[in-house]
Amino acid sequence: MGPPPCPRRQPTPFSGTYMAHRFLQKMLRADTHTFQGRILICLLGVVLLGNAFAARILFPQEPISDLLAALSALLLGGPLLYQAAIDLWRGASEMNELAALGFLAAFSSTQYKTAAAIAFFMLLSQLLEYRSQLGARKAIEALLRLAPRTACRFTPDGREEIVADTQLQPGDRVRVRPGDRIPADGTVTTGSSAVNEASITGESMPVDKQPGDSVFGGALNLAGVLELEVAKAGADSTLAKIQQLILDAESSQTPTMQLIQRYLHYYTPFILALAAITLFFTGELNRAISILVIACPCTILLSVPSAKVAALGAAAGLGVIIKNVSILERAGHVNTVVFDKTGTLTTGAFVPVEIVTAPGAAPEEVLRLAAGAEHASRHPIAQAVVQEARARNIPLPAATDFEETSGRGVRARILDDTIYCGRADWLQDNGCPVPEAQSNTGTSVLHVGRNGTWIGAIYLADALRHDAPATLANLRTRGIQRLVILTGDRQAVAQQVADTLQCDVHAEVLPADKMDHVQELRRQGHVVAVVGDGVNDAPALAAGDVSIAMGAAGSDVAIHSASIVLLNNKLNRIPFVIGLARRAVAVIHQNLLFALSSIAALILLSAAGVIPPLLAVLFHTGSALAVVLNASRLFREGEALP
Repeated sequence: MGPPPCPRRQPTPFSGTYMAHRFLQKMLRADTHTFQGRILICLLGVVLLGNAFAARILFPQEPISDLLAALSALLLGGPLLYQAAIDLWRGASEMNELAALGFLAAFSSTQYKTAAAIAFFMLLSQLLEYRSQLGARKAIEALLRLAPRTACRFTPDGREEIVADTQLQPGDRVRVRPGDRIPADGTVTTGSSAVNEASITGESMPVDKQPGDSVFGGALNLAGVLELEVAKAGADSTLAKIQQLILDAESSQTPTMQLIQRYLHYYTPFILALAAITLFFTGELNRAISILVIACPCTILLSVPSAKVAALGAAAGLGVIIKNVSILERAGHVNTVVFDKTGTLTTGAFVPVEIVTAPGAAPEEVLRLAAGAEHASRHPIAQAVVQEARARNIPLPAATDFEETSGRGVRARILDDTIYCGRADWLQDNGCPVPEAQSNTGTSVLHVGRNGTWIGAIYLADALRHDAPATLANLRTRGIQRLVILTGDRQAVAQQVADTLQCDVHAEVLPADKMDHVQELRRQGHVVAVVGDGVNDAPALAAGDVSIAMGAAGSDVAIHSASIVLLNNKLNRIPFVIGLARRAVAVIHQNLLFALSSIAALILLSAAGVIPPLLAVLFHTGSALAVVLNASRLFREGEALP
């Protein structure tokens, strides 16, 4: 029999995630009610307008047709006039003012059917925009819904209690049953199961979890019962950070959008002056009305946001978080990609293949001291040494006075001995001479010293990722001019990887040196994207035009240092991101070119009297719809990627 079910209770109203969810739900309900109300207004207005046209045919001598048309115009024009008044009150000059003026001009000249048609199609355009906004908010609300509201936590005496997710603290033990979402980031202590992490990392296949494995809050437990030790909860969890990144990206603007907003203030006065000049010289009000309707910048304003939302949605579906949409335009111009090697182009899973010792030293003793000194380090080589010692059942000695020099080595005290582990030059700088050691090409070396004497070296191999050659070949086909590897590893190891991938390499460089190399490439005129794991590569990531952190789920440094976050370790996401950025920029340019050229051409035709007001509103609505449909093509980008 399985464990007894936890008691259920409602989540506390003071839960931060719960309150954010409730607030967004209220926003969605308000927007949904507005959306539904305007649909109802549209339907009623269209019915009245249709009856007005029918009455004109059936009762040509009666005023009933004009009365129905006037009622339709008032009903449909109310939301338009209200929104225009709100915009003017807020000092925002957008699309509603010109349409409202066109509506008032037609209504005041007793062209009720024309006024009703103008209001109807402008309202229809607003509904199209509302619909796209509701879709984006519902996507965010769906992401918030992934966060569990409660968790089954163990008390110190071993009992189980239901608590709100925000009450969890690092170190708490929780139980997750099949079908439940994991309440916080943590480590499996007991049990095994398959976990669906697609909502976090974009990985479509479930991941098997065993004791010692990390799990993410919001992931779905599919099979067995898991007991976890909480590492991060609430706002510190990976899911919460992803939610905030998406919200920030939704509210950001591209440089093109900022430019549009800057010049939009001059647009309305210019159109008003143009309509007034047309009316003055022709004396035909319908021409001025057509100009006001055609010139509404709805199509221009939708050109960028529609592409932005589609690109962010396509990327997020594959586990790619773009922190600011301005990065899209920059990423579209990248011509040089700089890679870290370890953990990026290679698996980062080092395996000791040989231990060379000084006379009188045993391999097990060298491995024991190295593992004890490196136990507190997060470097992949350090973790590989610790794992190898545990695999050989070698007990790890307690180390004190731990000190790590990034990219070079560590120093620690084990009993009365000072242990040094790291690069040969670092040991020598610390008074520990290193003899000439024999090494196989393609291996990394960790030298070990004790009390100023070299006692041995551990050689480790790191395998190339299986998709690395195809990814770099894909980048070349996309026109990337230069591919560079920057690594702190030895020249022989790095050169072997570079020869396999056919790219340039700079080896034995420290994190600060990586930043200098990136800055030099930028000074030479290259637009540089830097790809790394976001930890040792943080300076280089910050120096690039575009920074991409791989496998960043759970890494605070990666999320904060990179402009694009890949939540998984799939290299094929890198050419996808660059391709998506280029297509998004192309769609934005297509939309803007279409919007500006169509508005300019239709204004000229309206001024010439070729386009009447009714046809003007049809053209206006059709152009707005064309922009939205063109941008929606981006949603399908990357569908074929595994």
